[in-house]
Amino acid sequence: MTDIILPPQTNQHGTVFGGEVMSYIDRIGCIAAMRHAGKPVVTASFDSMDFLAPIHVGEAICLRAVVTWTGRTSMEVQVVVEGENIATGERRVTGVCFLTFVAVDEEGRPVPVPPLEPETEEEKFQFERAKERQEIRKKRRKRWHS
Repeated sequence: MTDIILPPQTNQHGTVFGGEVMSYIDRIGCIAAMRHAGKPVVTASFDSMDFLAPIHVGEAICLRAVVTWTGRTSMEVQVVVEGENIATGERRVTGVCFLTFVAVDEEGRPVPVPPLEPETEEEKFQFERAKERQEIRKKRRKRWHS
């Protein structure tokens, strides 16, 4: 997903609002999860968002999303955000985030998703690391529900 950053999306420094970036992330993550599941999804978790560099007004925001892990009804999606100087084509990573989506039926109840079968070394690496991230999410959720 690519879009241009316009003045209404920016703060007093001329850089995109963090909430705008997070909205883009949620939308592209949703698309990746729905494509994998073949069903509607809901956002269940938004892991820590690391803002690594700003994106300025007039630059492009470029996002890539990939499903990195699947459970029974949930999926982890990694989103990488880049800022692009449109005139030069120069890109830089400006953010990275992991989200969890749950596939749902017409009543909003969780439904099974197809298993993910990683093929490349990077896919296998992220799949294995996702198990650790899933455990952290479970512990965090348990802490808030105690």
